[in-house]
Amino acid sequence: MKISRILIGIDDSKFADYAASYGFDLAKTFNAHVGLVHIVEPVVTPITTNDTITGLPYEDPGVNDVEMLNVQEHLSESLVDRTIEKYAGDLQVTHFSEFGATAEGILHCSKEFNADLIVIGTHSRTGLDRFFMGSVAESVVRHSEVPVLVVPLAEK
Repeated sequence: MKISRILIGIDDSKFADYAASYGFDLAKTFNAHVGLVHIVEPVVTPITTNDTITGLPYEDPGVNDVEMLNVQEHLSESLVDRTIEKYAGDLQVTHFSEFGATAEGILHCSKEFNADLIVIGTHSRTGLDRFFMGSVAESVVRHSEVPVLVVPLAEK
């Protein structure tokens, strides 16, 4: 088996950072091209809310959806840049910043990148937390057409 293209999924967590470190070390070992992906799940704000005193609807004058998407995109690009600077060294890196559901986005990017391996971290959620939050790692493992390395972070 030849590993020449490794896709690493990241978010802004210590779990993803540890997985990125692991993935980049693997890429250096195999002299592999790295695909680095961060998926932004858009936050949509309600158009109207109810005033807590009168109970009447009013439009929130806060941040609009376009501004929120721009902020999320900027944060995503910043995260990708920091990760490349921290771990890439001389490796060739292609980066993806996608909007949508995280697991589906990682799987889509793995096909687009033609990955031989996907590396992702896990938040190690269990019980009700996992039931309500879902598991990106589990979904990627179940639906991926290429091997997936799930890197846990043992908290001590």
